[in-house]
Amino acid sequence: MLLSSSLRVHVICNLRRLHAATRRPKVPLDETPSLPPSPRSSQRQLPANTGPPFSAASSLDVLLKAVGDTPIMRTKKWAVERTRTIQGLVDFIKKFLKLMASEQLFIYVNQSFAPSPDQEVGTLYECFGSDGKLVLHYCKTQAWG
Repeated sequence: MLLSSSLRVHVICNLRRLHAATRRPKVPLDETPSLPPSPRSSQRQLPANTGPPFSAASSLDVLLKAVGDTPIMRTKKWAVERTRTIQGLVDFIKKFLKLMASEQLFIYVNQSFAPSPDQEVGTLYECFGSDGKLVLHYCKTQAWG
């Protein structure tokens, strides 16, 4: 069964969240797990944060790496808004590298698949980001996926 890249990203994100939610902490066999102490009535509990842990306008670090014969950008690490789309990022890279409008530019996540142009960078970061950054590879010819 073939899936579009945005649907594939959505499925992978949901699988990772499900896996993280069902993972149990490892407890040594010689220790018995203990429950945390119940809060005292004199202690106030902070209200649970129901919103996302980040603001919608915040930015994240994106590491851009060149592949093949594509020109290398001197600055590899960029602060990008979470709401920016992949197509917006492609347009920025083309303008920065002074590529012609007719030249194609491909973006790959984890050296494996090309996200859809309307995919937001923040969603990709939540699913595939590591060490506080999202690593994207760019090239002028198809490389992976």
